[in-house]
Amino acid sequence: MLATGFSLIEILVVTVILAVVAAAVTLAVAGAGGERQLARDADRVAALVGYACEQAELSGRDIGLSLSRGGYRFSRSEHTDWLLLRDGELRPRKWSISPIVTLSRDGNRVGVDEEFPEKPQLACFSSGELTAFRLELALPDAAAVFRVEAAQNGDVVTSSVESRGR
Repeated sequence: MLATGFSLIEILVVTVILAVVAAAVTLAVAGAGGERQLARDADRVAALVGYACEQAELSGRDIGLSLSRGGYRFSRSEHTDWLLLRDGELRPRKWSISPIVTLSRDGNRVGVDEEFPEKPQLACFSSGELTAFRLELALPDAAAVFRVEAAQNGDVVTSSVESRGR
């Protein structure tokens, strides 16, 4: 009677093939991870800006957004001062990864430094208006640029630009 089943060589060949496929999938997923995190950051900023504008209208107080290379934070206008919002949805946040951050208002570039500025670069006004802006997040070694654009009426849109032609 002959034994049925697989030989040791056949089992080793299948194991090697599975290992190669698993390595290829892992590398493909890891390579896109940075862009996925950047897209998530862009979506989160857009959603939080919309939320901040709603809160500004409801509370009757302007809410500002300050950006740095390390993250972003919201603050509330109290007469001539801006008070940092430390908790809740509008708490300070860090970027998931270290992106190249480019900000422009009315077609003019606004500096984004390592530290937060003294006053916010952008504001949601209690009247329902928003500082119109374009925020671009990019990785040094990736082709995709994720863009957050806001209009004065409060509309905020995210998009992905596949080329670096900025």
